[in-house]
Amino acid sequence: VQLQASGGGLVQAGGSLRLSCVASERTFSNYGAGWFRQASGKEREFVSRISWSGGTTYYADSVKGQFTISRDNANYTVILEMNSLKPEDTAVYSCAADTSSRFNPGSYYSEKWYGSWGQGTQVTVSS
Repeated sequence: VQLQASGGGLVQAGGSLRLSCVASERTFSNYGAGWFRQASGKEREFVSRISWSGGTTYYADSVKGQFTISRDNANYTVILEMNSLKPEDTAVYSCAADTSSRFNPGSYYSEKWYGSWGQGTQVTVSS
């Protein structure tokens, strides 16, 4: 499945952005999906994950209460609403689909579940 992320941009601290990840095919609706981010010079890190139904979500501690993940399976889309943005949220944000069928909630933050990745969208938060 091909994924297309969009919605990044430049925003002042305290502002909001809404990232979208649109898939190329309906099978995406059967997969868990996640968002990851990579700041310049740092390792890619987990941000959030949502189950195929949207009924279960996971967040990195650093974004809990600040970001909200959701999905619209009718439109093959996963959304990441980002509020109260901080300069440390600056990164390239990428979405991914869990094509593994082996997901273990004990390691919900792991990249190993994701077999399909979209290109990233840059989020820059100015102070």
